[in-house]
Amino acid sequence: MAEKMKILYVDDEPDNLVGFKASLRLDYNIITAVNIPQALICLDNHPDIKVVFCDQRMPGKTGVDFFEEIRISHPLPVRILLTAYTDVEAIIDAINRGNIFRYVKKPWTEADIISAINEAHKYYLANSMLSVKNDELQRAYDELNKFAYSVSHDIRGPLSGILGAIAIAREIDDIEEMKEMLFLMVKSLTKLDTYILSMHDYYSLQRGELKVKEIDFNKIIEDIKPLYNVVSTTNKIAFNISVEQDEIFRSDEVPVKLILNNLLSNAFKYQDKSSKNKSVDVIIEVQNNLATIYIKDTGIGILGSHIGEIFNLFYRANLQEVGSGFGLYNVKSALSKLNGQIEVSSVLHQGTTFRVTIPSI
Repeated sequence: MAEKMKILYVDDEPDNLVGFKASLRLDYNIITAVNIPQALICLDNHPDIKVVFCDQRMPGKTGVDFFEEIRISHPLPVRILLTAYTDVEAIIDAINRGNIFRYVKKPWTEADIISAINEAHKYYLANSMLSVKNDELQRAYDELNKFAYSVSHDIRGPLSGILGAIAIAREIDDIEEMKEMLFLMVKSLTKLDTYILSMHDYYSLQRGELKVKEIDFNKIIEDIKPLYNVVSTTNKIAFNISVEQDEIFRSDEVPVKLILNNLLSNAFKYQDKSSKNKSVDVIIEVQNNLATIYIKDTGIGILGSHIGEIFNLFYRANLQEVGSGFGLYNVKSALSKLNGQIEVSSVLHQGTTFRVTIPSI
């Protein structure tokens, strides 16, 4: 059964409140207030009120004064003025100051009130959808601004580095110096390639549809493990893996791999280079149709003030290593598609643990 729409009726005459509630209580959830202070409390306690009716002649404040106030403090409810007067100036004042949706003359009829409610409800839904779209547009605009900066910084930077190395290499005859220049070029190209791949992951996640299949985490780990064995051995980082899966788990393999790859990449990349006991641990447990994944490292850690922002697009919490600012944002986007969650705990200079939960589909 659909929940009844909440409507607030404000009038200083108790008989009017009783009559209004009696006439409409079967179809609507009617909330009444006998004065303006009480009406404000009702709006605070019921943020889902969609329509507010108020009598123009209220003690202390007029209905127009009340609507002008809640226009700022409670902008979502649709405002309808009840007035026994046909004074054009008062109605114009209500429209200009109180931004009312419409007015209903007193004494009102049930048909007039129901018609006003129906129109107000349509207006409320349209405004709510517009508000959502405006928020989405603002987010898209913010991302576009960040993207423009990122392109100029993360693409132009490596290209400038390559061009600079080429210019220097033209004047070099020594083979060893030439090798050093080539090394710098490779480093710049690797950075650029990483950025492009991250961008590809980002747009794939935004547009792609889920392709659900049975997931074997042991197989996924076997596919991923070789990617990190070299860096593990080269940098003397212990790479420990534990997988416990005794039941069927269904999800989309591509975003699952993306989540693991991005978290593991960071775990190896941001190790504390001065530590003698460096390690990365992966623990995966599948129980009761829920996969829980822990990625633990002995890295440099994350400042507490940064943890709330690390999943933002293009955000970089640390400059120890170059990064695109896509990685953790892509992790969050992938988890959103899979209805998953992620938690972070970190201690500076001791390490970070990411806990990921993904439900079976």
